[in-house]
Amino acid sequence: MSLPADSNFRSGSASRPPSRPDNTIKNVLSIPPKWLHMYGDFITKNSHQVSQIESALRSLTYIIPGRFRDAEIASETLHSGVQLLSLYHDAVLRGAITRIPALASKIPSPHARYTKFWTAKSRLYRRIALLLQIVQYTELLWEMAAKRKGEKIRWRVVIVLEVIKAVCRLLLMQVTNSRPLVTPALPERDPLPPDVELDDNDALRELMGEDISTTGSNGSAKAVHEKEWTMPRSGASLPSLPSPGDISSYLMSRVLTADDIKPAAKLLNTLSRSGQTAEILHILSPLVYAIALSRSKDKKSWAPWIVGLSMEYAARQLRDRGLRSTALENEEWGKRYWAAGWWTMRGAFYDHFTKNVIAGVRRRMPNLVSGIIEDYEYLWENYYFSTSA
Repeated sequence: MSLPADSNFRSGSASRPPSRPDNTIKNVLSIPPKWLHMYGDFITKNSHQVSQIESALRSLTYIIPGRFRDAEIASETLHSGVQLLSLYHDAVLRGAITRIPALASKIPSPHARYTKFWTAKSRLYRRIALLLQIVQYTELLWEMAAKRKGEKIRWRVVIVLEVIKAVCRLLLMQVTNSRPLVTPALPERDPLPPDVELDDNDALRELMGEDISTTGSNGSAKAVHEKEWTMPRSGASLPSLPSPGDISSYLMSRVLTADDIKPAAKLLNTLSRSGQTAEILHILSPLVYAIALSRSKDKKSWAPWIVGLSMEYAARQLRDRGLRSTALENEEWGKRYWAAGWWTMRGAFYDHFTKNVIAGVRRRMPNLVSGIIEDYEYLWENYYFSTSA
């Protein structure tokens, strides 16, 4: 009687699947998160070098001879890839800064406080802002790829991208309870200070407020009162005393303004009806201009340019003004005033005026600079998003 039972037991054990493939799959799936974690640690520890590499790659795409004629897709792909990679680096460094006491206690800018508040509060805001940023970083690449299939496809892609951006901005305005948009919608990268290694004598002298010469990795000396001394055993950090000749800057660095103590959501006021109309006009003006330009038979016609600029001008006239405006709102409108300068590089105004001015300047430049300007002229004349703010 024991034999059948024993045979059943053996057959049951033989029918069980081996556990090794499951463990192998789990190990394989666990590799990407480990690599991302290792990569994030590398970015955090080498933030200055990474920023320099990003800037160098961007500059390389700007000055490559023949960038826009012979290798426009490859060069713009590199540029967009660097922008998207820097977007990921920004997220990694934001998480690292919260773990550094010296930086966590630093008063952030109003823009950083406002955008960090909404990205932490609303998952919808964070996703929409991320989508908007990705579209802005890759829009020129999409237009370049679409143009190879014809002008009709190109203008369809341009209008679709402008529709996506307009919808994202309207949704951001709705999520923030009818508040103005900020540029960019995501928090900007906070610079990590270089780690300066000091010996014990220098650390004690710094703590007592003596003037010591310490230079960061970027070659700039850091003020004494901006550094902290960490106790070896407890790990607590103590602020350094200022030098006698640096007391005023020491006190000014610790002055709190009204915006510093104001809740992050109050850094931008809720818009009135006229303010909402102004914001909607500002959001829709690029879309209306793109549609008018795509339907215009004469690309040198003034009608699309006048329509787009009129909407921008109306938005500025209807915006909320006076004592009710906050510092962050005035800063945002200041950015928009500077961005309005791109209208001189668009449409009929560029064809009738700016193009001749640039050609005159180019003739007086050395051959290297003249060639780069000529490449950019090709870009401005053939691609809509090259001058899109």
